[in-house]
Amino acid sequence: MRLEIDGITKSYGKNTVLNSFSLSVGCGVYGLLGPNGAGKSTLIGIITGLIAPDSGHVKYTDSKGRSISEALGFLPQYQSFYGNFTAREMLIYMAELKNYHPSNVNDYVYDLLESVNLQDCGKKKIRTFSGGMKQRLGIAQALIGDPGIVIFDEPTAGLDPKERIRFRNIISSLGKEKIVILATHIVTDIAYIAKEVILINKGKLLFKAPQNEITESIKGKVWVIRCSGEEITKMMSEYRISNIAAEENGFSVRIISEEKPFENAVNAAPTLDDVCLYYFGEM
Repeated sequence: MRLEIDGITKSYGKNTVLNSFSLSVGCGVYGLLGPNGAGKSTLIGIITGLIAPDSGHVKYTDSKGRSISEALGFLPQYQSFYGNFTAREMLIYMAELKNYHPSNVNDYVYDLLESVNLQDCGKKKIRTFSGGMKQRLGIAQALIGDPGIVIFDEPTAGLDPKERIRFRNIISSLGKEKIVILATHIVTDIAYIAKEVILINKGKLLFKAPQNEITESIKGKVWVIRCSGEEITKMMSEYRISNIAAEENGFSVRIISEEKPFENAVNAAPTLDDVCLYYFGEM
């Protein structure tokens, strides 16, 4: 199973959103990170066939000989459902649209609903669902038909912490047999489950590597200093601050800097949050 993105370029007027972008991935969970305007949404649109590239191509292969449209499961950032449908009716309808016909559709739909903790809501109208429930239903529909490649765009938006953990567990299990691309601003979601991280900025690929390799790229550039509250405001105007934590006798401030910012600063092991701040500034 392989997804090959070869030399994709896409422009809107004079604005080049993707610039000869190439990427190759196999089975596993890949976290897609980049600041606003980096090209993530356009890349997802091209992979899913919703946007046509100016040049380059996307190729997908699997053992079943499916095209990417046949093998794709997709949860867009903003999805909408028919409010008068029940959750069960919506999933059956989506299965029909995907031309997927399980031997026992009722059991199949129940299992989907159970996987996203909606098994008791199958007969409820979607218009009565909260935002988080609709998001979970969207995750369920993306899994219809045993897709070989699944793309989730901001999938944990609206989910509470417990639901987010459940979602991460679902994704971890999917990555064993599928290509899963997870685009999100919630770095911790990626930190927990991604096999590799894809960093994109200004339409170009910066990194595609395991998390430890990416964090290693800024080793020696993350510092921790303990200080009083009066000093923090000045620090924030002069340095990139990735975290401020209150302590018993003041604050612990995490600073991203090429050079040692203060005499009493000590190096700290970089995290994925630090990486994003270093390469992107504000996400």
